Amino acid sequence: MARRRAVPQKSGFLNIDKPPGWTSHDVVARVRRIVGERRVGHAGTLDPAATGVLPVAVGHATKVISYLEQDDKTYLATLRFGIETDSGDRDGRLTSQALAEHLDAATVGNVLVRYVGPQPQTPPMHSAVRVEGRRLHELARKGEVVDIPERNIEIFRCELVSWSPPEAELLVTCSKGTYIRSLVRDIGRDLGCGATLTNLVRVRAGAFHLRSSISIHDLEPALAAYSWGWIALHPDFAMPGCDIAVLTPEEEQRWANGQEIARSGVAGNVRVYGANRQWAGTGVFDAEAGVVRPTRVIPGNRP
Repeated sequence: MARRRAVPQKSGFLNIDKPPGWTSHDVVARVRRIVGERRVGHAGTLDPAATGVLPVAVGHATKVISYLEQDDKTYLATLRFGIETDSGDRDGRLTSQALAEHLDAATVGNVLVRYVGPQPQTPPMHSAVRVEGRRLHELARKGEVVDIPERNIEIFRCELVSWSPPEAELLVTCSKGTYIRSLVRDIGRDLGCGATLTNLVRVRAGAFHLRSSISIHDLEPALAAYSWGWIALHPDFAMPGCDIAVLTPEEEQRWANGQEIARSGVAGNVRVYGANRQWAGTGVFDAEAGVVRPTRVIPGNRP
């Protein structure tokens, strides 16, 4: 007889402020231990040296984490002109050095404007991007050199917020898949002196903001002092712009069995709730058939 999977006791998103030196996987492992739930994942990997917003999904929220993957992100990036490293950040090996005395705030600002808009970008060699099934950082450690394919990204905002030569601080809003280390590298080369990322803070990932995040170090005492509902965001936080369908009692059984429900007045991805207004899952509207087909069904019609 097939073993039934346990229904998660806690579900929702945690807006974690990742500390420096932790991998994103380290954060997931700590949340799993603190919360006592096996099903935990994250959206948008941060490099170990980076800090800031890391959305962490718990329980049923892991079923909708894919809705966060296309969200744009905002970073506060500090870079140093005049040096390049093999990793593109301060942890790498120095590969080139040049004078940056010719730079001023106006010169830097004029170059930043050119980076706003859709563009191809080459990821850094020290990254998790796969080439022919192998991660680039694994190849880099072995000293292997490969052609890295460009990726299409978009920069929505790239502004100089402080200038203290030879360092500058940038505010960058960008699409999924953008490497800030690559952006800094390219800006430095355009200015003729090279540049390396020295600090990176993710201040926003979609609807998750740094100002409303919680430190991983504060999570356990916070959960001891407050209820889960005060700390975590409902799983449907991942789908703020999606239409809503509320099931009738008769439709609830059909939905629980993975069957479509007749609907009109909705479009695209749909958030679905039971007659008791409890979250029942997600679906996608089939305009031709006039039905919402289940993509994720939440067992027991619970959050």
